[in-house]
Amino acid sequence: MSAWLSDYDYDLPQELIAQRPLQRREDSRMMVLHRGEQTVEHRQFRELKMFLQPEDLLVLNDTRVLPARRFSDDGGIEFLFLERLGPKHWKCLVRPGRKMRVGATTKIENVTLRVERITTGGERIVALDEDVDLYTGGSMPLPPYIRRPSDEKDAARYQTVFAHEVGAVAAPTAGLHFTGEILNEIPHTFVTLHVGPGTFLPVRSEEIAEHRMHAERFSISQRAADKINNAQRVIAVGTTTVRTLESGRRKGEELVAQESATDLFIYPPYNFRSVDVLLTNFHLPRSTLLMLVSAFAGREFLLRAYEEAIRERYRFYSYGDCMLIL
Repeated sequence: MSAWLSDYDYDLPQELIAQRPLQRREDSRMMVLHRGEQTVEHRQFRELKMFLQPEDLLVLNDTRVLPARRFSDDGGIEFLFLERLGPKHWKCLVRPGRKMRVGATTKIENVTLRVERITTGGERIVALDEDVDLYTGGSMPLPPYIRRPSDEKDAARYQTVFAHEVGAVAAPTAGLHFTGEILNEIPHTFVTLHVGPGTFLPVRSEEIAEHRMHAERFSISQRAADKINNAQRVIAVGTTTVRTLESGRRKGEELVAQESATDLFIYPPYNFRSVDVLLTNFHLPRSTLLMLVSAFAGREFLLRAYEEAIRERYRFYSYGDCMLIL
């Protein structure tokens, strides 16, 4: 059992962190991990269908990313607006936090914001002088390892082609490789988990079981539940889909239609009830996402695969390549 944070570390050359998407979504490389044989092969994402069986079902997260990033008029404060709480009130993250303590004010497009309180998680609850929609005019909230401002191309490419249900502040990045044409060739269904900032919070406790996830809202329709229950194998696209399916089935054998929230933290050892195959991107060291994939693939096998991916110069993280774990 790998219970320590240091068990999920690896060294990544900075130049392998993809700063922009490829010109075409489907041109990503795909590392295929065979858990039974403990072997790895190097393929292209467009070859995904070759590894699927006739009764397989692809399950994808159709959340849509909000243009949630804004800057103060003086450029000194960066905001990530997480949720509209009501007229003139929002929950947000700010950088640098030291400039936005309780009572501090700044302006966005000449509208004054004042910090009313700070949550235990560090989010700011702010009040506005006017009731405005702060998503209007916002930009895509690219993760901090993409070291450039977001631009018009990100508005399309940091969004899956099937994004529908508005509510996320980060993309379910395993879905970014799909085109409409590829998706139409594979039996599939959608669930929704609105990706929040808690998914990416660093694990600070050396004993990983002490870490607590922030709750994220999810929903599973009756149609999706029926398809998933009848599938021969379920291929989850991304860790957010895994958490949705595993959370939805924790209370019984059959998946049922539901709207709920989950703070499920998956790490080794874990008995997967709903997922047979996983398509996922490469994840940051010491992250809850890497721990989830370690629980699915086996930590030692996964980290060996990461070492090979680095040797083979795969592109990492949100705009990077992917792996298929069979």
